[in-house]
Amino acid sequence: MVPIFIASNRSHTGKTFLALGLAQKLIELGHKVGYLKPLGKTPVKKGGDLFDADAIFIRESLELPDPLKVISPFVISYEMQHLIFEGKPQDIKKQIMDAFKAQKDKDFIIIGGAGDFFEGSTLGIDGVSLIEETGAQVIMVEAWRGDKSIDTLYGGHKLLGERFIGGIFNKVPANSFSHVKGKAAPFLEKSGVAILGIFEKDNLLGSISIQQIVEILNGKVLCCEEKLDELVEHFSIGAMDVNSALRYFSRIPNKAVITGAHRSDIQLVAMETSTKCIIITGGLSTNDVVLGKAQSKGIPIVSVPLDTFTVVDRIEAVAGKTDIRQPGKKLRIRELFDTRFDTNRLLKLLLTAKGKEQMAKEG
Repeated sequence: MVPIFIASNRSHTGKTFLALGLAQKLIELGHKVGYLKPLGKTPVKKGGDLFDADAIFIRESLELPDPLKVISPFVISYEMQHLIFEGKPQDIKKQIMDAFKAQKDKDFIIIGGAGDFFEGSTLGIDGVSLIEETGAQVIMVEAWRGDKSIDTLYGGHKLLGERFIGGIFNKVPANSFSHVKGKAAPFLEKSGVAILGIFEKDNLLGSISIQQIVEILNGKVLCCEEKLDELVEHFSIGAMDVNSALRYFSRIPNKAVITGAHRSDIQLVAMETSTKCIIITGGLSTNDVVLGKAQSKGIPIVSVPLDTFTVVDRIEAVAGKTDIRQPGKKLRIRELFDTRFDTNRLLKLLLTAKGKEQMAKEG
């Protein structure tokens, strides 16, 4: 069994994205793959027990036969945190290592790290400890933040030494891609850091469902409730004249339009373009003409009790932090890994690392 630990130094970099994409590629190549989420932070109740939402998603996506107790052995919840603070004994590390050993029949086991290397330190289950305990090789994923991201991957390499197998740059803006590919990646390669993939910021993977919009904005759905699973990739504010709005909206696909209840002209124009939903601010409704057209086109209208600026603030707060658990994103991940991730190089690096470990044990 070869353990591969997916790490980062902060949340929302794309660890689940990398874990799922890598697992799909390895399975396609005929390998037996397992998954382990040692420290779950998004509890979901299943059959009376709590499991991590990402672990459930990956298990279902890959159709893994292992029980959830093995894939998600520990989830931090309010009740669990309370027990820990009270000093009640919880042999959490043993739970995790037992789950790890239960998957020893796999060719590869992918281990999904927490928010950073040190999260879980007080419980003895931080990333650095688990990497050492499991003997895992580490792939570090970094969402591009400018040249400080070069320091992040280089720092991970220095921290982990030979355990660091390589890194990927994720969520790279289109206008930065040539710089990352032509300058940042070659610089790191010369410094001994293997770059296994560079992924541009992807509108579909960064999209949010209309249902999530309703929940974030405390909205009321006025029509087309059956379309709430649709994904929104862009947001536009409808505050201009109709002619300008038509030209503007025509250039933006799969969007939600934010506008006031009195702007029925904007609402009607938006529905002539690629619009997934209309968000009406101020807690008001719209007229029957707009509702009728929305019904006929299958475009939900959501009334929210907020002003436009607050709506924009709340949406920006979740921008780049949306999960990949919506239907439709799995196929996109597969497509990206076919073109942007060097699986063959990873396998060669893992083979070399395994050979070095074997020599060290024998020697």
